[in-house]
Amino acid sequence: MMKNNIFDLDSYDYELPSKLIASSPANPKESANLLVYQRSNNKITHTKFGNLMEFLPDCDIIFNDTKVIKARIYGKKSSGGAVELLLNQPLGQGKFSTLIKGRVKAGTILEFDNGLSCEVIELLDEYRIVKFYQNNRLVDTACLYQILNTIGHVPLPPYIKREDQKSDEIWYQSIFAKNDGAVAAPTASLHFSPQMIQNLKSKHNISYITLHVGAGTFKGVEVSDIREHKMHSEIYTISDEAINTINSNRPILGVGTTVTRCVEYFYRTGVKDGLCDLFLHPANPPQRQNYLLTNFHLPKSTLIMLVASFVGLENVKQIYKQAIEREYKFYSYGDAMLVI
Repeated sequence: MMKNNIFDLDSYDYELPSKLIASSPANPKESANLLVYQRSNNKITHTKFGNLMEFLPDCDIIFNDTKVIKARIYGKKSSGGAVELLLNQPLGQGKFSTLIKGRVKAGTILEFDNGLSCEVIELLDEYRIVKFYQNNRLVDTACLYQILNTIGHVPLPPYIKREDQKSDEIWYQSIFAKNDGAVAAPTASLHFSPQMIQNLKSKHNISYITLHVGAGTFKGVEVSDIREHKMHSEIYTISDEAINTINSNRPILGVGTTVTRCVEYFYRTGVKDGLCDLFLHPANPPQRQNYLLTNFHLPKSTLIMLVASFVGLENVKQIYKQAIEREYKFYSYGDAMLVI
């Protein structure tokens, strides 16, 4: 990282040795590294995730209980060419946004296993709008998720350079995941074991939001001035318990960037469900959430900019520099950091 202008995209760039990209999670979960950053004195502590509770202030905790669906499917065009489709999100009226590898045009029919097919309805800049059918009958969202659970693959992020395995069905899912719809895991949640959740409940009030993480989470910012970035939208809903926490004067720890954006979006709009497209960065910092637990994020991503909204750009650079020097593991299956 070289530049210091908070609006300059290059300020959020850094070099990461490929060996530090985690391709599998820490096992047991508590053995992951944890970097604790204390904003009051800029102190950095290196510890293990199992020691999280020793560092947590008195606060309420909000998790994201979205469930990752098997959103990646392989098939072929009616002409015979192979295709790979990644579901993004339902759009209503039987339409879905998807990412498709392989050239398609409006009207193209793609065929998959179990009688599933889709018709490409519209080509957007990046996404392809499709309708799904099973044995020529239009498929709704719930039915599609059931079919994908049978024929689909765990949608591992693009930087994990291997095929998904049976174990990923367990590891790439939080232990409290319950609402189908995410195509990427809320990765800070992956560190928690059942025992850790039990321990947390003894001292902290816990509640849940649901934000279905979309494919846009992996997309880098491409405009040189980050203020011109158009943030992707993700479907969310906030439980009454989480609303009570947000509306209280209790300090809040958000587990993950998805929770953070949801909490902040609700705090600013009062809307408890819909589409969240809030972009947090140093000039648009959090107004309600006090603390953050998160993983280490891709260069030039909205996620690293969100972390900078809590601690400032210069401090992000110092934190990431130390994490790299100490060979922390990065990204979805990687280590964690706590901002207090």
